[in-house]
Amino acid sequence: MVGEVRILNKKVIDERHKRSAKADGAAPGDGARMVDLSHVIEDGMITYKGLPAPLICDHLSREQSRKVYAEGTEFHIGKIEMVANTGTYIDMPFHRYANGHDLTQLALRKVSDVPGVIIHVIGAQERAVDWHHFAPVACRGHAVLVHTGWDRHWRTDQYFEGHPFLTEKAALYLRDQGALLVGIDSLNIDDTSGGSRPVHSILLAADIPIVEHLTGLSALPASGFRFSAVPPKVKGMGTFPVRAHASLKP
Repeated sequence: MVGEVRILNKKVIDERHKRSAKADGAAPGDGARMVDLSHVIEDGMITYKGLPAPLICDHLSREQSRKVYAEGTEFHIGKIEMVANTGTYIDMPFHRYANGHDLTQLALRKVSDVPGVIIHVIGAQERAVDWHHFAPVACRGHAVLVHTGWDRHWRTDQYFEGHPFLTEKAALYLRDQGALLVGIDSLNIDDTSGGSRPVHSILLAADIPIVEHLTGLSALPASGFRFSAVPPKVKGMGTFPVRAHASLKP
Protein backbone atom coordinates (compact mmCIF):
# COMPACT_ATOMS: atom_id res chain seq x y z
CA MET A 1 0.00 0.00 0.00
CA VAL A 2 1.74 3.15 -1.21
CA GLY A 3 0.86 6.63 -2.27
CA GLU A 4 1.63 8.20 -5.61
CA VAL A 5 4.69 6.80 -7.38
CA ARG A 6 6.62 8.87 -9.93
CA ILE A 7 9.27 7.29 -12.19
CA LEU A 8 11.99 9.69 -13.31
CA ASN A 9 14.69 9.30 -15.97
CA LYS A 10 13.15 6.11 -17.35
CA LYS A 11 15.37 4.26 -19.85
CA VAL A 12 14.35 1.19 -21.89
CA ILE A 13 17.16 -1.30 -22.53
CA ASP A 14 16.69 -3.62 -25.49
CA GLU A 15 18.69 -6.74 -24.56
CA ARG A 16 19.22 -9.64 -26.96
CA HIS A 17 18.00 -13.07 -25.94
CA LYS A 18 20.83 -15.11 -24.41
CA ARG A 19 21.86 -17.71 -26.96
CA SER A 20 22.56 -21.33 -26.24
CA ALA A 21 25.72 -23.22 -27.07
CA LYS A 22 24.00 -24.59 -30.19
CA ALA A 23 22.94 -21.21 -31.56
CA ASP A 24 24.63 -19.38 -34.40
CA GLY A 25 24.76 -15.59 -34.57
CA ALA A 26 22.09 -13.88 -36.61
CA ALA A 27 22.92 -11.46 -39.37
CA PRO A 28 23.21 -7.86 -38.09
CA GLY A 29 19.87 -6.13 -37.94
CA ASP A 30 17.60 -9.06 -38.77
CA GLY A 31 16.64 -9.68 -35.13
CA ALA A 32 16.47 -13.48 -35.50
CA ARG A 33 18.51 -16.08 -33.68
CA MET A 34 19.44 -19.20 -35.68
CA VAL A 35 19.69 -22.59 -33.98
CA ASP A 36 21.43 -25.44 -35.80
CA LEU A 37 19.58 -28.75 -35.33
CA SER A 38 21.74 -31.00 -37.54
CA HIS A 39 24.54 -33.46 -36.85
CA VAL A 40 27.85 -33.00 -38.64
CA ILE A 41 28.42 -35.56 -41.42
CA GLU A 42 31.95 -36.94 -41.11
CA ASP A 43 34.01 -39.50 -42.97
CA GLY A 44 33.49 -42.96 -41.45
CA MET A 45 30.49 -41.92 -39.35
CA ILE A 46 27.79 -44.52 -38.67
CA THR A 47 24.25 -43.09 -38.57
CA TYR A 48 22.32 -46.35 -38.56
CA LYS A 49 23.89 -49.70 -37.70
CA GLY A 50 24.05 -51.93 -40.77
CA LEU A 51 24.28 -49.05 -43.25
CA PRO A 52 27.68 -48.01 -44.64
CA ALA A 53 29.47 -44.92 -43.39
CA PRO A 54 30.09 -42.01 -45.75
CA LEU A 55 33.36 -41.82 -47.64
CA ILE A 56 34.56 -38.22 -47.93
CA CYS A 57 37.68 -37.53 -49.97
CA ASP A 58 39.22 -35.35 -52.67
CA HIS A 59 38.16 -35.54 -56.27
CA LEU A 60 40.60 -32.77 -57.07
CA SER A 61 43.04 -31.71 -54.37
CA ARG A 62 44.47 -28.21 -54.15
CA GLU A 63 47.89 -29.59 -55.04
CA GLN A 64 46.52 -31.26 -58.17
CA SER A 65 44.59 -28.14 -59.17
CA ARG A 66 47.78 -26.07 -59.26
CA LYS A 67 48.76 -28.02 -62.37
CA VAL A 68 45.49 -27.08 -64.07
CA TYR A 69 45.01 -23.39 -63.27
CA ALA A 70 47.15 -20.30 -63.63
CA GLU A 71 49.86 -19.59 -61.08
CA GLY A 72 48.39 -18.48 -57.75
CA THR A 73 44.97 -20.00 -58.53
CA GLU A 74 43.83 -23.22 -56.87
CA PHE A 75 40.56 -24.99 -56.07
CA HIS A 76 39.33 -27.98 -54.13
CA ILE A 77 36.63 -30.31 -55.44
CA GLY A 78 35.44 -32.80 -52.87
CA LYS A 79 33.79 -36.17 -53.31
CA ILE A 80 31.33 -37.94 -51.02
CA GLU A 81 29.90 -41.43 -51.30
CA MET A 82 27.08 -42.23 -48.90
CA VAL A 83 23.66 -43.79 -48.46
CA ALA A 84 20.75 -41.36 -48.29
CA ASN A 85 20.08 -42.19 -44.62
CA THR A 86 23.12 -40.33 -43.31
CA GLY A 87 23.26 -37.71 -40.58
CA THR A 88 20.11 -35.65 -40.01
CA TYR A 89 17.81 -36.53 -42.91
CA ILE A 90 14.28 -36.17 -44.23
CA ASP A 91 11.96 -38.93 -45.48
CA MET A 92 9.58 -38.48 -48.40
CA PRO A 93 6.62 -40.75 -49.31
CA PHE A 94 8.83 -42.49 -51.93
CA HIS A 95 11.00 -43.79 -49.09
CA ARG A 96 8.07 -45.98 -48.01
CA TYR A 97 5.82 -46.22 -51.06
CA ALA A 98 6.81 -47.02 -54.65
CA ASN A 99 4.17 -44.61 -55.98
CA GLY A 100 4.95 -41.87 -53.46
CA HIS A 101 6.63 -38.65 -54.53
CA ASP A 102 10.38 -38.15 -54.31
CA LEU A 103 12.55 -35.17 -53.32
CA THR A 104 11.87 -33.32 -56.58
CA GLN A 105 8.15 -33.06 -55.79
CA LEU A 106 8.53 -31.83 -52.23
CA ALA A 107 6.59 -28.61 -51.61
CA LEU A 108 8.94 -26.07 -50.02
CA ARG A 109 6.06 -24.68 -47.94
CA LYS A 110 6.25 -27.89 -45.87
CA VAL A 111 9.94 -27.69 -45.01
CA SER A 112 11.09 -24.07 -45.28
CA ASP A 113 10.47 -21.44 -42.59
CA VAL A 114 7.36 -23.16 -41.21
CA PRO A 115 5.94 -22.51 -37.73
CA GLY A 116 7.14 -25.06 -35.22
CA VAL A 117 6.16 -26.55 -31.87
CA ILE A 118 8.20 -28.87 -29.70
CA ILE A 119 7.20 -31.69 -27.38
CA HIS A 120 9.69 -32.14 -24.53
CA VAL A 121 9.64 -35.75 -23.33
CA ILE A 122 13.25 -35.88 -22.15
CA GLY A 123 13.60 -38.00 -19.03
CA ALA A 124 10.38 -39.96 -19.67
CA GLN A 125 10.32 -43.45 -18.19
CA GLU A 126 8.59 -44.96 -21.22
CA ARG A 127 10.34 -45.22 -24.59
CA ALA A 128 7.04 -44.94 -26.45
CA VAL A 129 5.76 -41.40 -27.03
CA ASP A 130 1.97 -41.72 -27.26
CA TRP A 131 -0.71 -39.43 -28.69
CA HIS A 132 -1.56 -37.69 -25.40
CA HIS A 133 1.85 -35.98 -25.37
CA PHE A 134 0.74 -33.97 -28.41
CA ALA A 135 -2.76 -33.09 -27.18
CA PRO A 136 -1.74 -29.85 -25.38
CA VAL A 137 -0.19 -28.24 -28.49
CA ALA A 138 -1.55 -26.89 -31.75
CA CYS A 139 -0.24 -29.32 -34.36
CA ARG A 140 -2.18 -28.15 -37.41
CA GLY A 141 0.02 -26.43 -39.95
CA HIS A 142 3.12 -26.82 -37.76
CA ALA A 143 6.36 -28.74 -37.80
CA VAL A 144 6.03 -30.92 -34.69
CA LEU A 145 9.42 -31.78 -33.17
CA VAL A 146 9.89 -34.39 -30.44
CA HIS A 147 12.69 -33.70 -27.97
CA THR A 148 13.73 -36.96 -26.28
CA GLY A 149 17.35 -36.06 -25.53
CA TRP A 150 18.54 -39.23 -27.28
CA ASP A 151 20.98 -37.17 -29.35
CA ARG A 152 23.28 -37.17 -26.32
CA HIS A 153 24.25 -40.74 -27.35
CA TRP A 154 25.22 -39.75 -30.92
CA ARG A 155 28.37 -41.56 -32.15
CA THR A 156 28.16 -44.12 -29.33
CA ASP A 157 26.89 -47.73 -29.25
CA GLN A 158 24.08 -46.65 -26.92
CA TYR A 159 22.51 -44.62 -29.73
CA PHE A 160 21.50 -47.83 -31.53
CA GLU A 161 19.87 -49.57 -28.56
CA GLY A 162 16.60 -48.79 -26.80
CA HIS A 163 15.80 -45.49 -28.52
CA PRO A 164 12.57 -43.51 -27.93
CA PHE A 165 9.91 -43.68 -30.66
CA LEU A 166 6.35 -42.65 -31.49
CA THR A 167 3.39 -45.01 -31.23
CA GLU A 168 0.95 -45.80 -34.02
CA LYS A 169 -1.75 -43.85 -32.14
CA ALA A 170 0.57 -40.84 -31.99
CA ALA A 171 1.06 -41.00 -35.77
CA LEU A 172 -2.70 -41.22 -36.34
CA TYR A 173 -3.28 -38.27 -34.02
CA LEU A 174 -0.65 -36.12 -35.75
CA ARG A 175 -2.09 -37.00 -39.15
CA ASP A 176 -5.65 -36.22 -38.09
CA GLN A 177 -4.58 -32.98 -36.40
CA GLY A 178 -2.94 -31.76 -39.61
CA ALA A 179 0.74 -31.71 -38.66
CA LEU A 180 2.83 -30.32 -41.51
CA LEU A 181 6.03 -32.24 -40.65
CA VAL A 182 7.19 -34.44 -37.76
CA GLY A 183 10.76 -34.65 -36.46
CA ILE A 184 12.58 -36.47 -33.67
CA ASP A 185 16.10 -36.42 -32.15
CA SER A 186 16.26 -40.22 -31.98
CA LEU A 187 17.55 -43.14 -34.06
CA ASN A 188 14.15 -43.75 -35.63
CA ILE A 189 10.65 -42.38 -35.29
CA ASP A 190 9.41 -46.00 -35.21
CA ASP A 191 10.10 -48.87 -32.85
CA THR A 192 12.73 -50.90 -34.73
CA SER A 193 12.48 -54.03 -32.59
CA GLY A 194 10.17 -55.61 -35.18
CA GLY A 195 9.64 -55.40 -38.92
CA SER A 196 6.63 -53.07 -39.02
CA ARG A 197 6.98 -49.29 -39.32
CA PRO A 198 3.50 -47.89 -38.55
CA VAL A 199 4.61 -44.30 -37.95
CA HIS A 200 6.48 -44.07 -41.26
CA SER A 201 3.57 -45.78 -43.01
CA ILE A 202 0.89 -43.47 -41.62
CA LEU A 203 2.71 -40.16 -41.88
CA LEU A 204 4.26 -40.71 -45.32
CA ALA A 205 0.96 -42.02 -46.71
CA ALA A 206 -0.50 -38.65 -45.64
CA ASP A 207 2.40 -36.78 -47.31
CA ILE A 208 3.79 -35.64 -43.96
CA PRO A 209 7.63 -35.52 -44.18
CA ILE A 210 9.66 -37.05 -41.35
CA VAL A 211 13.00 -35.69 -40.09
CA GLU A 212 15.10 -38.06 -37.99
CA HIS A 213 18.38 -37.70 -36.06
CA LEU A 214 17.78 -34.09 -35.05
CA THR A 215 19.97 -32.57 -32.35
CA GLY A 216 20.03 -29.50 -30.12
CA LEU A 217 16.27 -29.35 -29.55
CA SER A 218 16.85 -28.29 -25.94
CA ALA A 219 17.69 -24.82 -27.31
CA LEU A 220 14.13 -24.31 -28.58
CA PRO A 221 11.08 -22.97 -26.73
CA ALA A 222 7.80 -24.88 -26.78
CA SER A 223 6.53 -22.71 -29.65
CA GLY A 224 7.14 -19.42 -31.41
CA PHE A 225 9.97 -20.54 -33.70
CA ARG A 226 10.28 -21.24 -37.44
CA PHE A 227 11.69 -24.55 -38.68
CA SER A 228 13.50 -25.43 -41.92
CA ALA A 229 14.84 -28.73 -43.25
CA VAL A 230 15.31 -28.43 -47.01
CA PRO A 231 16.97 -31.27 -48.98
CA PRO A 232 18.49 -31.01 -52.48
CA LYS A 233 16.24 -31.67 -55.48
CA VAL A 234 17.38 -35.20 -56.41
CA LYS A 235 15.23 -37.28 -58.73
CA GLY A 236 14.46 -40.83 -57.65
CA MET A 237 15.42 -40.33 -53.98
CA GLY A 238 13.02 -40.59 -51.06
CA THR A 239 15.49 -39.69 -48.30
CA PHE A 240 18.39 -37.25 -48.06
CA PRO A 241 20.39 -35.28 -45.46
CA VAL A 242 19.20 -31.79 -44.56
CA ARG A 243 20.65 -28.81 -42.68
CA ALA A 244 17.79 -28.61 -40.19
CA HIS A 245 17.61 -25.34 -38.26
CA ALA A 246 15.24 -23.04 -36.45
CA SER A 247 14.93 -19.26 -36.25
CA LEU A 248 13.73 -17.46 -33.15
CA LYS A 249 12.60 -13.88 -32.96
CA PRO A 250 13.78 -11.91 -29.90
